[in-house]
Amino acid sequence: MAKSWTAEEKLKKFNELKFLYVEKEMSIKQVGKLLGIAEQTVFKRLRYFGISSNPKLRRRKDIIIPESYTPDLAEFFGIMLGDGRLSGSQVVVTLGTKELEYAEYVVELIRKVFGARPKIAIRKRGYKDVYLGSVDLTGWLRSEGLVYNKVLAQVDAPKWIFTNPRFIENFIKGFFDTDGSVYRLRWGNQISFNNESLPLLKSIRDMLLYIGYSPSKISGYKVYLTKKSNIERFFREISPKNPKHIRRYIDFSNNRAGT
Repeated sequence: MAKSWTAEEKLKKFNELKFLYVEKEMSIKQVGKLLGIAEQTVFKRLRYFGISSNPKLRRRKDIIIPESYTPDLAEFFGIMLGDGRLSGSQVVVTLGTKELEYAEYVVELIRKVFGARPKIAIRKRGYKDVYLGSVDLTGWLRSEGLVYNKVLAQVDAPKWIFTNPRFIENFIKGFFDTDGSVYRLRWGNQISFNNESLPLLKSIRDMLLYIGYSPSKISGYKVYLTKKSNIERFFREISPKNPKHIRRYIDFSNNRAGT
C-alpha cells in the first residue's frame, strides 16, 4: 500500500488521516466512507503512521504543546535522546531496575513541561517505563527532530539547544542522567557520555567544549571527562538529578580521599 507513495503523497495521506481521525474525531468507519476505502485499510494506515486506534489517545485536552524553548524542555530532550523513545502514540522513557526515584523526577519534569502527568509501569524484571500517550505530543516531538529509531536514523541534538548556554547545560544534564556513567580510576574519577548515534555524540562533545569543559575525543561511542576540576564543576554546576550517579560520585570521591 504505502510503499508506492511518493514523499509528497505520504505526507498528504498522513495529514489527511490525522485531520479526519484525530482532529475531527471521526470513527474508522466514517473515515473509510469519506475517503472511499475499506475500514481495514484505514486501520492499516493508522498503524503505518503510528497513530493509535485507541480513541482515548487521539487528542488529550490536558496536553500543553510548548510555545517556546526552555531549560526544562532542553532537559527533557536530553532525557529522550538518552533513554527515551517514541512508540506509536506514546512518549516512553525506560529506566533501570534501581531508578524509581529518578523515574519519579522524570514524571514531574514531563508534567511541568507538557501539563499532563505520565505514568510509571514496572516490568517483570524491574525496569521502569515512564510513559505518556498523546498523538499531538508525539507528532510535535517528531517535528522537533525526535525519531522512532535513534541509532538507525543517527539522530542529532536539536539546533535550538545551541542557542542558549542554559539549554546546553540542561540538555547535557538530561542526557548524562540517562546515558552517562561514573567510574572510579586508580588516580581519580571519570565520567562518560555514551550513545551509538555519532552525530549526537559529536554534538555532546561540542556542547561540553562550548561551555568550557575539556572532553576527550570520541572513542568507542563514548566521550569522557577525566580532569578532576571538570568533574567537580560538572556535579556542582550541571547538577545531575539521577541519584545513582550522585551516589557513585560521592562514594568514589570519599574513597579516594581516604586512601
